[in-house]
Parts: sequence; C-alpha cells; structure tokens
Amino acid sequence: MNIQNILNKLRITELNEMQQHAAEAILGSDGDVVLLSPTGTGKTLAYLLPLLQLLDADSAEVQAIVITPGRELALQSDNVMHSTGSGFRSVSCYGGRAAMDEHRVLRDVKPQVVFGTPGRLNDHLDKENISRYQVRYLVIDEFDKCLEMGFQNEMQKLIKSLPGLQRRILLSATNAEEIPAFVNMSKKGTLIDFLPDEEQTSERVTLYEVRSPEKDKLTTLRQLLLTLGDESSIVFLNYRDAVERVSNYLRDEGFTISSFHGGLEQRQREDQLYRFSNGSANIMVATDLASRGLDIPDIQNIIHYHLPESEEGYVHRVGRTARWDATGRAFFILNSDEHIPDYVEGDIEPFEPTTDSQAPKAPKNATLYIGKGKKDKISKGDIVGFLCKTGGLKADEIGRIDVKERYAYVAVRREKLKQVLRQTQGEKIKGIKTIVEEVR
Repeated sequence: MNIQNILNKLRITELNEMQQHAAEAILGSDGDVVLLSPTGTGKTLAYLLPLLQLLDADSAEVQAIVITPGRELALQSDNVMHSTGSGFRSVSCYGGRAAMDEHRVLRDVKPQVVFGTPGRLNDHLDKENISRYQVRYLVIDEFDKCLEMGFQNEMQKLIKSLPGLQRRILLSATNAEEIPAFVNMSKKGTLIDFLPDEEQTSERVTLYEVRSPEKDKLTTLRQLLLTLGDESSIVFLNYRDAVERVSNYLRDEGFTISSFHGGLEQRQREDQLYRFSNGSANIMVATDLASRGLDIPDIQNIIHYHLPESEEGYVHRVGRTARWDATGRAFFILNSDEHIPDYVEGDIEPFEPTTDSQAPKAPKNATLYIGKGKKDKISKGDIVGFLCKTGGLKADEIGRIDVKERYAYVAVRREKLKQVLRQTQGEKIKGIKTIVEEVR
C-alpha cells in the first residue's frame, strides 16, 4: 500500500512528527502502543495509516476493532477510513439505531475494520454478527474518556472475548493516571507522549474577554456573532435546554446555525454536524458533547457562553480551534457576576463587539438530503451527474458529498438551492425516483 498516494488524496503534504513516531512504533515492533497527543493533532491518521499496512487484504474477516466513547467519533473515524481510498472495508456501530440494520450492513459489507461504542460492539460479538476469532488489533480511541464514561466493564468483557488479539493501541488527549489491568498491555509496549509539559492551550489561540452589561447574555452574543461575520464558530453551553433556548433565539435573529447536544436523535445529530462541517451553517450551538471526538477543520472561534465546568473541559473546548497549524480565538462572555476561572492560563485581552451590520451573513452552502444511497448503487459520481444534468448546477457549485447506506448528503451553493429543489422534484437518479430536500 502506497501511503504517499493516500496522503496526496487527503491533500496532506507529510505526516507531522507525532504521526511519524506513531507509525514507527506500530510498524517497527510487535508490541502495544500508547499515544498521548493534544486534541487536533491528527491521532486518527496516526494509528489508521500504519494499521492499514498491517491488515490482510485477502481476508474478508474483521481484523481490527476500534473502540470509541461515542457514536460521533465512531462515525467520523469510519469516514476518515473511507476517505483514504485504501480499498479496505469498514463500518461503524453504535447505539441509537436498530442493531438489526447494522447486522445487515456487517453481513453485506464484510468489513475488515469495525469502529464502535463498547456496548454495541459487545452486542454484535455476542450475537456472532462479528467473528471474534480473526481480530488481531484493538484500538481504544480516547481511552481516558471511555473510562470517565464508565465503560470499564464493557471494555473488559470485549477484550476477554477476543482470543486472537495480538496488538493494542490506546490513544488519549490527556494523561490518564493509569491504564487498567484488564487492557493487558504488554511489558514491551511503547509510550509516545506528545503532551506539552506546560502549555494548557495552543499558543496559536488568542484569548478574549467580552463583557455583557446584562445578566442574560443573549444580546451580547448576538453582537459578537455579527462582529465575527461568516467565520466558523462554536458556542458552548453547559445544558441541553440552554442550547435549545440560545439556538431558538439566534434562528429568530436570522442566524444560520446547527444545534448539537445529547438529547437529539442520532439522525438529527448527524444532520446538524454535517451542516456545520460542510459550510451550510457557520455557527454551532452545543454542549460539551461537541468538545471531543469531532474532527472539523477550520473552526476559527470558540465562544464560552457558559463557563467551562472544569479545566479539562476548557482544554477540550479550546482544542476545537487552531488545529494543525491554524490559528484561532476563544471568547469568554461574562456578566457582572462572573470572572475568568483561575485555571485559565495565558494573557486575556478585552474585546468589544462592534459591527455596522445588523443582519447575519449567510453561509456559502446549503445541504441537500437525497433519499438514495449505497444500497441503491448510488455513487458520488452519480450524484454529481444528477445535480449537473437535472439540477442545472456546475461542478464547482457542488461541495462535499457523503453517500450513506440509504441516503446521501450534498453541499451545494446556497444561491442555487431553490433552483436545484425545483428542477429535481419528482425526478429520477439512475432510473430511481427519489426525495431531494434541504437539511435544516
């Protein structure tokens, strides 16, 4: 397998230092590996690229299982796997949808890598939907988060059920106090520690304090977002109902936003995440669920509407911006009763929202839902052809396309949205009538 071809496909010039060390450790020995590195440094590719070189392309059995603490990271990691174009097959498994549907996907796809949450993975292993006997590699991504969320028993059961397990790879953005004994790491394992000694947040992040004259900070938030224009921003709150309240206010004020919290159905969360990541919404209003496990590039601003509940929570929030070599900003909105937490390190500059604009800037894209997918033999090329021929679009007016098993998401230029919806209504793609509608 030519890794350089994969990097070219992903538009990555070269691996960073951490990724190079991870590849050397995974490929250069037969021992276990623990990788510690800050959020946003590319840990998914750090383990995935060398893992792909260890898999047997001639085998149709599951050879690697990747445990994640949440469904978003499982989905996201699976998408990264597909984006490599390696030819290896993978699926993601998680709660919140019917296990029977996943069983059919497992049976049809015959994956060599499975990403999933501990409980759902155990369910498939118990029902023999996943064969346990050919699994040689186990990855636990965000293992500190898995422990924090109480998955010890599920992970212990899963590990004990894999008789042929040879290698373990553990990843974390924080330094867990100890690795549980049930993980059974080998004594000849390798620790790769790229966590900074002192740096709490990236030096590429500038911190700002925004004072709200009122206890209710909605008006100040509105002014700040108007000042930031069409920049990509995440507004963090501590509670689901607060996310709904702020989201409703911003929508009423004309902002195009995504809402993201654990109370949404899985399909709703996918819709909202996709709209934000493909540029159809430039603002995400979220709980700390969005602070970990989401690999969305080019987030320019982090806004703490509610103060983080802990230093660790703060670090993960701010880790959403200034990823790779980019720069970013973090804003604390404070009313008269609030102050910057003592654990926040670094210089904090005052920021006064000022804008001549009274109307929010609309994002450049909108998202289409197309009600056919891989099960219907629909490819990205089919969708591009359909939108160009039937929808009247040019190729450069079509953005990111994600084809799922039974449906697809497509980003299109916002100014062309009504035209596309009008011209594709009731039309067929590859001879199949389908639904085409906007994802809101």
